[in-house]
Formats: sequence, structure tokens, C-alpha cells
Amino acid sequence: MHIRHYAETDFHAVVALWKSAGVWRPWNDPARDLAFACESSNATVLLGLDDDTVVTTAMAGEDGHRGWVYYVAVHPEHHGNGHGRQIMDAAEAWLRERGIWKVQALVRADNQAAGSFYERLGYVDTRTRCYQKKLEPEETS
Repeated sequence: MHIRHYAETDFHAVVALWKSAGVWRPWNDPARDLAFACESSNATVLLGLDDDTVVTTAMAGEDGHRGWVYYVAVHPEHHGNGHGRQIMDAAEAWLRERGIWKVQALVRADNQAAGSFYERLGYVDTRTRCYQKKLEPEETS
């Protein structure tokens, strides 16, 4: 597997992967999320490719204190072959290069498979709760 940074031409392949891997949610606009990450000097989107096909992704960012990973996805047909670990290693390396010493991943409470994956990589459940406030109104159609 070859790992590289996201390019705009990857958009449709990435969104298709996010949907097939179950990490996409209809209330999150992937175009906005990808553009925001790519425009920021504090974030990146990494892709893992197998024969020029996007099979895994990780969005990594940092807030000056902690690193975060989002949209960690592996195509269902590629589960169990180490691609998830490889993309996480790349995301963690990107954060380390920026001087970040702690990384966190938000996992939905009902996603046991993701929790188990992160635990196998050495992550621990901090038993914290995440609160959210939207700073702009919901768009209605």
C-alpha cells in the first residue's frame, strides 16, 4: 500500500470509501470537511492506495496541544490486512513531526469495532464525554 496526501481529484473516491466504510454521516458535508482540512496548515488528509485505488483514509489535525484523527476508514474488502494500522502510523508520524505528543480519536459509543481497533493500537478509553455546540444555523432545504 502506498500512502500520500489527498488531492481534489480524489474527492469522489474518498467519499465513496467513507460511505462504504460507514464513517460518513449525512449531517457532515464531505466537501466542506475536506476543503477545510486541506486549507489549514494544522491538518492533513492521508490516503492509502492499493493499485491506485483509495482503500483507506485518515484526516489528522492538531490544535497546538493535542492531535486528533477523523475519518479513519478502511474499505470493507480490505479489513484485516493492516491498512488501518498503516494509515494510523502515517497520521501519528505526521503529528509527531509537528511536535504533538498526544493523539485522540473520537469514536461513537455504539461503534465497538472502532473502539477495539484503537485499543489494539494502544489507545485507551479516557471515559470522557464530548459536548458539541454548532456555531452556525442548520441549513434547511
